[in-house]
Amino acid sequence: MSESDLIGKAAAGFVLAGGESRRMGRDKALVEFGGEPLVAWAIGIMHEAGLEPRIAGARATLDVFAPVIADAEPGRGPLGGICAALAACAEQWAVFLPVDLPLLPASLIAYLLRRAQVTQSAITLASVGGFAQTFPAVVDRAVLPALEAELDAGSLGAFAALHAATAALGQRVQTVAVEYAAQAGQAAHPEGLPAGLWFLNVNSPAELRRAEALAGRATSVI
Repeated sequence: MSESDLIGKAAAGFVLAGGESRRMGRDKALVEFGGEPLVAWAIGIMHEAGLEPRIAGARATLDVFAPVIADAEPGRGPLGGICAALAACAEQWAVFLPVDLPLLPASLIAYLLRRAQVTQSAITLASVGGFAQTFPAVVDRAVLPALEAELDAGSLGAFAALHAATAALGQRVQTVAVEYAAQAGQAAHPEGLPAGLWFLNVNSPAELRRAEALAGRATSVI
């Protein structure tokens, strides 16, 4: 059995696609990047990382791409999608990837998951340039009650909630520097992009065009 098979059996993958896409002007999940909708691109990244992904926090119409886990209450942001996904998850580990990070390499997701499993950290995040990123996030399902408490308390910010929930368990969030992962050969972009560009969020037409140019996939018609 390959390492990717072992990863897939031990963890669930979720693409977060419940944003309102105000800056994009239309449903971001269906905007094309390199000829494919962003949601399909994110699903492909998860598959390459050895995970069988589902879509969290999205409309049922996206179920043509993958099974959809709907929010228990719509409009509660990414944290609502995370909680709904964890509640539906049977595996110990869940990996969350937003739909708007098409430059993120699958190798980084696989590396973060391995680190989480080895260290048994409740939550594992990446950092770039010394700054921790909210996503991708590897979350131990045991954190769900603490995250639900944060959600019920009105904390819709995922980053703060992840840290608060981890502290409630008497732990600290594990943060992995992507520069270290790249230098160690544990993560690399297939187009050779430096680690600092992997986290470019595609939230607007201008950002979409920039991401396509960086990836050599300038096909946007927006």
